[in-house]
Amino acid sequence: MHSISKRLSLLFILCTIAAILLVTLFVNVTVTNKFNQYMVDIQNKRYHRIVAYLEDVYKREGNWSENTGVELMHEAYMGNYCLTLMDENKQPVWGMNPNAIKTQLNMDAMPVQGSGVYTIKSFAIKVDSKTVGYVDIGQYSSILLSEEDVNFKDSINKSIIASGVLTLIIISVFSLFFSRQLSNPIKEVAKMSVNLSKGNFETQPGIRSNLLELEELQKSVNILAGKLKYQDTLRRRLVSNITHEIRTPLNVLQNNLEAMIDGVYPVTTEKLNYLNEEVIRFGKLITGLHMLKEFETESAKLSFETIYLDEFIPEICKDFNLDAEKKNINLKYSIEPNHKYLITGDKDQLKQVFINLFSNAIKFTEPDGRVLVNLYEDDKNIVVEVCDNGIGIHVEDLPYIFERLFRGDKSRQKIEGKGIGLTIVKSILQLHNASIDVESKVGLGTKFTLYFTGNEKS
Repeated sequence: MHSISKRLSLLFILCTIAAILLVTLFVNVTVTNKFNQYMVDIQNKRYHRIVAYLEDVYKREGNWSENTGVELMHEAYMGNYCLTLMDENKQPVWGMNPNAIKTQLNMDAMPVQGSGVYTIKSFAIKVDSKTVGYVDIGQYSSILLSEEDVNFKDSINKSIIASGVLTLIIISVFSLFFSRQLSNPIKEVAKMSVNLSKGNFETQPGIRSNLLELEELQKSVNILAGKLKYQDTLRRRLVSNITHEIRTPLNVLQNNLEAMIDGVYPVTTEKLNYLNEEVIRFGKLITGLHMLKEFETESAKLSFETIYLDEFIPEICKDFNLDAEKKNINLKYSIEPNHKYLITGDKDQLKQVFINLFSNAIKFTEPDGRVLVNLYEDDKNIVVEVCDNGIGIHVEDLPYIFERLFRGDKSRQKIEGKGIGLTIVKSILQLHNASIDVESKVGLGTKFTLYFTGNEKS
């Protein structure tokens, strides 16, 4: 199994080799064809020049003789081709010996194209539109290449090969560089995933990427790590809180019963009532957990109806007047006028929401404090605020207050409670497509804000 860096580098290099080979082949074939075409054009121009020269000579002399145009022989000999001059009846006037050219070419050593077969091309010599003779041009190759031509062609091919090799080296270096730039962030993400699977939620990527997709992938893994860490913290808190909540009444029952059995404590009605209260408290905890389970699994049966919050909330506030008076707490509600606060919901369950919130507000507010309930409407929602100037909640505890059995700092744990009230509140609100936010400062108080979607008004 290969690493992604090695696999990408190998892929880039193979693609580069294939591309260079194709380009080299294409360029080589194109250059060779163009060069051959160029040599053919030169050769054809030579043919036309020879014919034109002989036509001019005939015009001057008026006939053919053994010396007519013989000066062309030297050029032909140097150019490795043979000339034969014939009159209008195709009778030879003079000619060159092809064997001399063959010997000069040295077929085994000279690199000529299509060599070995002697070919002749015949051209008519015309003067005043009348054929006055013929010239045969023979050669042992389809294209006559001088040594300079061959060297030039070889230098082009060598340059193409050298360019391909140099390009391959350069691209291979860049491929290795960019493959590492691409693979290293992916390897970091893979390493983070392995660490997360091992329960190490503190891992952070050591390499940043300038690629959008990889940057988003790293951010997603970081968010996942944060959520897993958060869930792990909640799990530990939940186990700790459940253990505490269950162990306390059981320890009380066990210690007192053992003391009664050993005769340390007398069995009295007062002691039995005390133990019965612990059993009842333990039963309430179990009942609350069971209720929470029903809400979280959405198995609770809800009976929806139209509810006027401006009438519903004052009725619940009246039920807490006595509790507020006992602590000399000023409990007030404020309803913005000229609005009809209609929502659809289960009246009993929503009553439980407000009972929990009002109860907590009074419970965690010192004597002579105040609790204010505000009801108003914004652009999209009906808003209910429950504000107090009580002991407040530590900022580090705010993310956890809606979790099961969470009791917060020690100052709040001193006050009796099961730690599932706010969890039930949030579960009920979620079933009503409502939401809840909390703001709090230690020593200054807490504000819970509920957002309901109102009914269309007629």
